[in-house]
Amino acid sequence: MGGAPWAVPVPVPIPPAAPGMDPAEAEFLAEKELVTIVPNFSLDRIYLIGGDLGPFNPGLPMEVPLWLAINLKQRQKCRLIPPEWMDVEKLEAIRDQERKEDTFTPMPSPYYMELTKLLLNYASDNIPRADEIRTLVKDTWDTRIAKLRLSADSFVRQQEAHAKLDNLTLMEINTTGTFLTQALDHMYKLRTSLQPGESAQSQDF
Repeated sequence: MGGAPWAVPVPVPIPPAAPGMDPAEAEFLAEKELVTIVPNFSLDRIYLIGGDLGPFNPGLPMEVPLWLAINLKQRQKCRLIPPEWMDVEKLEAIRDQERKEDTFTPMPSPYYMELTKLLLNYASDNIPRADEIRTLVKDTWDTRIAKLRLSADSFVRQQEAHAKLDNLTLMEINTTGTFLTQALDHMYKLRTSLQPGESAQSQDF
């Protein structure tokens, strides 16, 4: 049975981890995001579980999942075009806006951190001013995580029953998920241990 001269590995789903999701699983989800490549080879349409791709024509830009773009880049079969938001001036504006606002501002992609990491790791030669982009995304990430930790700390100290935070990404939620879960568990145990005493006092009256 004939096939392409190079194999295309298909990512295998990773079962969810307990109690949260580790960074590798978040990256796995990010690898399904579409990015633009410019192939340097010809290939007819390929049929995958997630959908059909192709045909591939030399010099003609096309969108493919990130996992395939990385695979082709590693085989020197394409040039990768960075997402529109992966630009120094645009990322500076995003960083400055995030620092100015008390709330979380919308990010250009729900996987902005994972995409930046993967694209800079595997295709930095195709991304202008890659080092500056890495720094800007890290600055934005640090600002948002600091906000998230302050929000979680305030939530626990005020013993709130619920909270709503908009514009968070999966990786950001996962980063502070363990801390928040442990804090809520500790708060629950404190409340539970106080209840018998409170009941006894009410009976005395």
